[in-house]
Amino acid sequence: MALTGLEIYKQLPKKNCGECGVPTCLAFAMALASGKAALDTCPYVTAAAKEALDSASAPPIKAIKFGKDSVLGDENVLFRHDKTFYHPTTLLIRVSDALSDADVEAKVQEINGLEFDRVGLHYSIDGVAVVHESGDASRFEKVAGMVAAGTDKSLLLLSSDPAALKAALVPLAARKPLVGEATAENYEAMVNLAKENSVPVILKADGLDALNDLAEKAQALGYKEFVLDPGSRKPVETLANLTHLRRLAIKKKFRPFGYPVVAYTSNPEPLDEIMEASVYVAKYASAIVLNTSTKAHILPLMTLRQNLYTDPQKPIQVEPKLHTVGDVNENSPFYITTNFSLTYYSVEGEVEATKIPSYILPIDTDGTSVLTAYAAGKFEPEKIAQAMEASGIADKVKHRNIIIPGYVAVISGKLGELTGWKVVVGPRESSGIISFAKSQLG
Repeated sequence: MALTGLEIYKQLPKKNCGECGVPTCLAFAMALASGKAALDTCPYVTAAAKEALDSASAPPIKAIKFGKDSVLGDENVLFRHDKTFYHPTTLLIRVSDALSDADVEAKVQEINGLEFDRVGLHYSIDGVAVVHESGDASRFEKVAGMVAAGTDKSLLLLSSDPAALKAALVPLAARKPLVGEATAENYEAMVNLAKENSVPVILKADGLDALNDLAEKAQALGYKEFVLDPGSRKPVETLANLTHLRRLAIKKKFRPFGYPVVAYTSNPEPLDEIMEASVYVAKYASAIVLNTSTKAHILPLMTLRQNLYTDPQKPIQVEPKLHTVGDVNENSPFYITTNFSLTYYSVEGEVEATKIPSYILPIDTDGTSVLTAYAAGKFEPEKIAQAMEASGIADKVKHRNIIIPGYVAVISGKLGELTGWKVVVGPRESSGIISFAKSQLG
């Protein structure tokens, strides 16, 4: 059970030095109990106190690292508006060892091609799950080696046979793959194999009660690098299990469930599979193993993931500097917008479609849209004039025309006075830029 603030306070040095960033030890204890402070920020806490307070200072869901850069867990809240979600759901594509060598190579090549750029962000698939379905340990080892040689992405090696898993794992141990699956029948061999190779292991049991028993038995072996699999494969059951596990870990600080959770899609139709995976991204899978590897299927899922794992208090932004579209020259039009990523890239896409090389200056509005920024006083003529001067646009074009969003036409007079430029009121929506350019700039 988690310790209360007063229980934590009894273990602290009671110096009230403020060096931890909190005025008093009692306030620090309360912050520690609520997960808003870290124990290591106190320079005077003793080793004995650190050990006693470990349960209070540890995150409710343990961070598990594997592969290239994959981090699972280490989350502190149920809802992103409470704080934020930190580690986006790791997406892995399933590769069966029952495939032919040619099909394995083609699948890996397709997975490597899952790279996307959207609204200034780069998306890529996180890893590959090699699944032992052939029944042949040597085949599993070979396919695992082929996949590892074909990609640098994170690896999941999935087999219920400890001997087959060992054969595939040992040559790849330096890649730090996630391995599994440890069950009630084989957990001792599986956990000890993971411990010997310093890799995390999946614990699988059917239902939360059985998973609780398995987690406690596995912990008793002196190893705690676990990922949980509650065994469900139907979406409604998986959703219920993921939600219960997250609530028990966050709200009740129930340590046997304080680990990341993996989910597996089961729908054979790709679009339905992506819909299923979308549910798991939202509630609350740390990793998902998918079958489809088609770009058109994966991109919407990655977009959803990015939206959920963006700090709600800090919208996605572009750098507030002068941007160019096409081969600009001294006659190129000059557009003003905000640095909210969705707004900027909507404008940029439409400007590009005009086929007129242009300059675009996104004003730093803390990542808010045009009307929101104007209402908050962040899209004012004075700020735009300062940004224009800092960008050096006056030295890049011989005309003196600024195109502003139609929604803020009211600032045109003051902006013209401050800059000495002619302010042209553009369309309200970015979708109107093409017709505006044809009529006004063509």
